[in-house]
Amino acid sequence: MGYENKDQKENPAEKISSMDLNSENREEEYSLNDDRRVRTLSPGALVVRRFLRNRVAVTGLVILIAMALFSFVGGLITPYKEDQLFYRYDQQKKQYAAVKENTELRYVSATKKSFPSVAQAKFVLARKTGKDTFDAKGTTYTYKEEGEEFYVIYVEGEEEPAGFAAYEIVSSSVSDADVPFALQYQILSAFLNGKESFSWEDEEYTVNPDGGVFIGDEEVAYASRYIVQPIMSDVFLSRSFKEELVTSISEGEMDFHFTDEDGTEADYTVTYDAANTSYAVLQTVETKVFDKYHTPTKEHWLGTDRNGMDMLTRLMYGGRVSLYIGFIVVLIETVLGVILGGLSGYCGGWVDNLIMRIVDIFYCIPSMPIIIILGAAMDALRVDPQIRMLYLMLILGFLGWPSIARLVRGQILSLREQEFMTAAEANGIRASRRIFRHLIPNVIPQLIVTMTMSLGSTILTEATLSFLGLGVKFPFASWGNIINDVNDTYVLTNFWFIWIPAGVCLLATVLAFNLVGDGLRDAFDPKMKR
Repeated sequence: MGYENKDQKENPAEKISSMDLNSENREEEYSLNDDRRVRTLSPGALVVRRFLRNRVAVTGLVILIAMALFSFVGGLITPYKEDQLFYRYDQQKKQYAAVKENTELRYVSATKKSFPSVAQAKFVLARKTGKDTFDAKGTTYTYKEEGEEFYVIYVEGEEEPAGFAAYEIVSSSVSDADVPFALQYQILSAFLNGKESFSWEDEEYTVNPDGGVFIGDEEVAYASRYIVQPIMSDVFLSRSFKEELVTSISEGEMDFHFTDEDGTEADYTVTYDAANTSYAVLQTVETKVFDKYHTPTKEHWLGTDRNGMDMLTRLMYGGRVSLYIGFIVVLIETVLGVILGGLSGYCGGWVDNLIMRIVDIFYCIPSMPIIIILGAAMDALRVDPQIRMLYLMLILGFLGWPSIARLVRGQILSLREQEFMTAAEANGIRASRRIFRHLIPNVIPQLIVTMTMSLGSTILTEATLSFLGLGVKFPFASWGNIINDVNDTYVLTNFWFIWIPAGVCLLATVLAFNLVGDGLRDAFDPKMKR
């Protein structure tokens, strides 16, 4: 009855071992696991932990890092400069000369004053009425027909002609200088009367049936019904070129090839202008032009823009400008908003009323019209693009602080009644230190979220202004003025590489800022489940 089996007796050593094992299990059971360790982290580390658990927010952060590397690091390693131009050689048709067939009488005066336009009109009237004389500006003129449709006009009582009228004109064959009036008179008199030679200033001239005028074997001038004039004053049109051109027009051939005396070859195209009853001569030449709207190649991964600049490089530098403007504008807004909102919320009374009325006034200001007016004024004043960018940041920052001021004021109104503020006031801490040392730090979480969300909207505002031509100006690039190229429908439909990459960068950056802002808001929320 008091019998006890030895096997059932507890061994003291085994009992101690079992107690130690139970103690270890108990310690393991009450050790801090991962969830409990989170509760021991600092508030900042806890926010970071919550943010990193938000995959959407982390995705936005990754996109922002990628865009920052693309803009700042990419601009350093690209082999091209922001405003570097690229060229190519292209066959282009440029207006080279103008041709007009002289179907009406052309007047040539000995001097500019000898046969004015009024006298020309009176001559036409006298010719139609069959009179031999006419008066103009107190001068009496007479005329004679000295050849076929060749009229020579004299001032009554003088032997030297004051002018003549004919369908043919006289041009020099050796230079672009005008042929003297007296020589033109002799040439047309001989040519229109079928003479083969004449003398002038001790020189013997011969005239062929085609109107060519020679001294010996050298052609010095010619007469023709066609007026051929170069577009550029420094271009001299040779006699052979004019003959080839007139022959082409008379035969109805609108394209011809011509080789100059110096061996230069070129193709020419003749077009008829019905409004002016004249012909335009276009010369096809190899011209160095901007390599604009070039499709993507190994040298230019995203092609070139309308100015012949590398699109990828412009995107990188454009990202810098857009991010610079976004951060600086938000910084200006935050500084003004924190200072004025902090004073308003803490001081209260007339200070609060004054600052809030200023905020109301700023809310009533039509920001976009003012920015458009200032942009137009800077265009008129031709403000330097770099200074213009600075003005743009100041204007956007100065107009955007009221929302932050209201946020800070509302937070401080609730915080200043807390016990820690009562203790700070009881300890004699000055007001400025209580505001910026104790109140403002408690508003920073909400400020960070607001600033992050504002960055995206600021970048969009800058892009909109640059697209309208009121923001960042050439040669500086921003994503907004890059997209400005799509003002042309042809560019929009045919050159996708001009606007799609910039639009994607702008969309990705703004979306990333919004995702990060949402993630920070959730991370700072004290009511979020742990």
